[in-house]
Amino acid sequence: MTSLILASGSPRRAELLAQMGLAFEVCPADVDETPVAGETPEAYVARLAREKALAVAAARPDARVLGADTSVVLGQEILGKPEGPEQAVATLARLSGCRHRVLTAVALVHRGECRSRLVATEVVFRPLTRSEIEAYVASGEPMDKAGSYGIQGLGGIFVKELRGSYSAVVGLPLLETAGLLADAGFPVWTNWPRSLESRP
Repeated sequence: MTSLILASGSPRRAELLAQMGLAFEVCPADVDETPVAGETPEAYVARLAREKALAVAAARPDARVLGADTSVVLGQEILGKPEGPEQAVATLARLSGCRHRVLTAVALVHRGECRSRLVATEVVFRPLTRSEIEAYVASGEPMDKAGSYGIQGLGGIFVKELRGSYSAVVGLPLLETAGLLADAGFPVWTNWPRSLESRP
């Protein structure tokens, strides 16, 4: 059977892909993540997801390769991963009490063809105090995450409202990923365990 490769070193994406009942390899892609001048956040996220998948697929043309990228966007500004604690504090202060978007793109390369989907989710933070922002940053959780927070971790208590895909905010939209795999002749449900059939 053709192998499945996740072109990302994100443990959160790996957990979500495993949640779908799939076996896969992890092979992080090394791509330049610098935005192109004039590029919209949507175009940026979609491009990176494609480039990550294509970079790994170039060396493994026999495999199905999934690439993904997530950005937190306030207005039209992409809020990347913080460079240090002070930047994380500043970012969270900006998100406090505000609505922002989380854009996640997923791309699948198979037999030389690349297909991708983009998911936009609206997230609203409740107002945050300086003390809890500093405590959260001190925990270390924000330091490797776009927008300086992880909704699946301690940062989940900041979220007042979410409209869209929770899994996309974590890093991999399950619905769209399953759809791409099904379109490529690899429906995920065919890999699910069949425990009832083994019962006497």
